[in-house]
Amino acid sequence: MENDSPVIPSRPVAAGIGVLSVLAAVTAGHLVAGIVDPDASPVLAVGNAVRDLSPPSVTDFAIANLGDTKKALLFGGLGVVLLVTGAVAGLLSRRRLWLGIALAAAVGVVGLVAVLDQPTVGVVGVTAPLASTAAGVGVLWWLHTLATRPAPDSAARRRFLLTSAGVAVGAGVLGGAGQLLAGRNGAAASRAAVGPLTPAFPAPPIPAGADFAAAGTPRFLTSNRDFYRVDTALAQVPAVRAEDWTLRVHGMVERERTYSYADIRDRPLVERTITMTCVSNEVGGPYVSTANFVGVPLGDLLAEAGVRPGADQLFSTSVDGWTAGTPTEAVLDTRRGAMLALGMNGEPLPLEHGFPARLVVPGLYGFVSATKWVVDLELTTFEAKESYWLSRGWGRRAPIKTQSRIDAPRGFATVPAGRVTLAGVAWAQHIGVQRVEVRVDGGPWRTATLATEVNVRTWRMWRLDLRLEPGQHRAEVRATDRRGRTQTDARVAPIPDGATGWHSVQFSVA
Repeated sequence: MENDSPVIPSRPVAAGIGVLSVLAAVTAGHLVAGIVDPDASPVLAVGNAVRDLSPPSVTDFAIANLGDTKKALLFGGLGVVLLVTGAVAGLLSRRRLWLGIALAAAVGVVGLVAVLDQPTVGVVGVTAPLASTAAGVGVLWWLHTLATRPAPDSAARRRFLLTSAGVAVGAGVLGGAGQLLAGRNGAAASRAAVGPLTPAFPAPPIPAGADFAAAGTPRFLTSNRDFYRVDTALAQVPAVRAEDWTLRVHGMVERERTYSYADIRDRPLVERTITMTCVSNEVGGPYVSTANFVGVPLGDLLAEAGVRPGADQLFSTSVDGWTAGTPTEAVLDTRRGAMLALGMNGEPLPLEHGFPARLVVPGLYGFVSATKWVVDLELTTFEAKESYWLSRGWGRRAPIKTQSRIDAPRGFATVPAGRVTLAGVAWAQHIGVQRVEVRVDGGPWRTATLATEVNVRTWRMWRLDLRLEPGQHRAEVRATDRRGRTQTDARVAPIPDGATGWHSVQFSVA
């Protein structure tokens, strides 16, 4: 006589059912988001929420110590949490299916709330978390039903195993399709269609003596591929077509203005050679780069709107909702040369560097001056509005601090005895580098040879030739700006307004 009572799945089987339901939920949501709006992906939205809700101390530590790995760690952590939650839902459903379904539905609600909180996601974007929830609950119910068929029904067990395998394979296919669709929104094609951005006022050519690349310094201009990138975008960068982009200028102005991409591109474009620096750059760090930017003077756009007295902050907003606050006086200072940039090193801005348009304000750290994918400029006051990082305790005006770095020899390198060349780079944007000094093993400071200065908005290379005896050596470097201020040796962490200290390297002479 057959036993018709339902089977209670084993704990491993139940946990596996929960894990598969999570995979189905994540990939279904990602697929639908790829179709309707990449920013509507529930996992991406939850990751953004975790990023925004993290305590400032956690955020500061991640930026200062984890670099680009912080995004992988965040999504890895989310993945572990989701898989554990799925396993728990499966275990809860062993005897009471509704408990597992309730937990799966609760996770879906979290994803829905996170998506609704994304500033760029429209009403249609809610279909992604809804599809995710439906897929997760549906797979949990379906596999649980198959797994609880009466024990003698061997066909049911085979059906369960085949269905589980099919869910796993299907999840992989859906996830891959979602990723492909997410990148198919036309931004890359739109960028390619922009064509050359020919400046009416080109930057002066870079002189031959502007770097000491043969001695180990970077080349004066940083390629777009190698230009440093630090932003809060988690998975893929915002992708906006030039033909869909607009820039609104409003707030404490006489006349609100809205510009299309064509409005900006059709103006006489200017080209400026500018070095940019990230506030999260440690002493001796890599987050400093130089490029030829093409665009229009930012002050001209504000002049057309008419800045009202008292507006001390230009509050800029990216298409993904990120904000920055720039001192208005810095933007309006024509000697500084603030830009709304469309191009970089002879081509339209790369997607990851802000296409269609970004801000570039020389002399200020990027978190107050370099909004990428910018779509909104509001003239306001620092008392009225707090930008993304200011609300987390970072600096308000953030002028770049004079710094220098040793690039050769590399740390712990071994070089031949005799004539040793030390070389590197120094920067004091908007002021200019007047002198670089180097000392070895605590000896006297020696003045290094400076490369040809391009302008005060850019870095400056240096080199020094010495004769050193075999053995271990330690070199230190310091720079002095054109106002006569020498960088301090006091070590200060990058957050909240830039690192200080002398960079040093240990090396051997053999």
